[in-house]
Amino acid sequence: MTTAEGGGEGVLLAASQPFDLVAVDHYMPGMDGLETLERLGALPAPPPVVYVTGSDEGRIAVAALKAGAADYVVKTVGEDFFDLLTASFEQVLDRSRLAREKARAEEDLRASNARLEALLGEVNHRVANSLQLVSAMVRLQAGALADPTARAALDDTQRRIGAIAQVHRRLYSANDVESVDMRDYLGSLIEELTETLSCDSAPHSLHLAAEPIRLPTDKAVSLGVIVTELVTNACKYAYPTGAGGEIRVMLALEGADVFLLAVEDDGCGMAAEAAPKGTGLGTKLIRAMAQSLQSMIEYEPRERGVRATLRASLT
Repeated sequence: MTTAEGGGEGVLLAASQPFDLVAVDHYMPGMDGLETLERLGALPAPPPVVYVTGSDEGRIAVAALKAGAADYVVKTVGEDFFDLLTASFEQVLDRSRLAREKARAEEDLRASNARLEALLGEVNHRVANSLQLVSAMVRLQAGALADPTARAALDDTQRRIGAIAQVHRRLYSANDVESVDMRDYLGSLIEELTETLSCDSAPHSLHLAAEPIRLPTDKAVSLGVIVTELVTNACKYAYPTGAGGEIRVMLALEGADVFLLAVEDDGCGMAAEAAPKGTGLGTKLIRAMAQSLQSMIEYEPRERGVRATLRASLT
């Protein structure tokens, strides 16, 4: 145990070496207890303080607690005072120990979370690179085929792979590895689809209007595949062969926990209960992805074109 003649000496001692606990009397020469408490609290690593007051100085005790004292003990005549002081020391030391252990546990948890996020980011990076490699292989295979139907099927497959790869690129390049900014993601996806689906002979114009909605990874993948299929179908079937047209994609909130996706065109429209064109694989994929979102696609024939909508939960 170390003692000091006054508050100033005590502050100097506490600044020069670590103490588990400091007891401060209110009345001391040169500097009273409250000022001493303030000086101790300004140290880089302030020790817990037990404040000692007289029996009729409750107001001072309250002021000390508000100023940061860990506890206070009323000074009385007799052995009871020392028993109370000892009990206070033990309680304050226990609380201080628990606080240090809690701080260490929180720091360990933060470090563990940082390591996990780094690992998830690396996993997403590798998945995106692997999918990019698969996409390149599919593109090479498509280029080696003479059959236009088979080549078109591989082109569709490449776009589907690209939609999924975009999600993983977003995950490893962003701070959040558990959810995807859909406006950013769909913006990049629409750019890629424009490059692959629009050409001089059929100049399609793709437009996106999306609110800054974040979705969990699995929902983002499902929505990306749905958008890819709906936009691809609109480019293929909405407008006459050799002609281009506009396709609009919209993503917005409906209430607090539901989002709305809409893809629409101004093309030739579709007959009610019409059978899927092409192989029908795209329609099956759209239905499967919608079911994974616990939803379904609704088609709304209009005077010009078709509007496909989907409503699903954010979580």
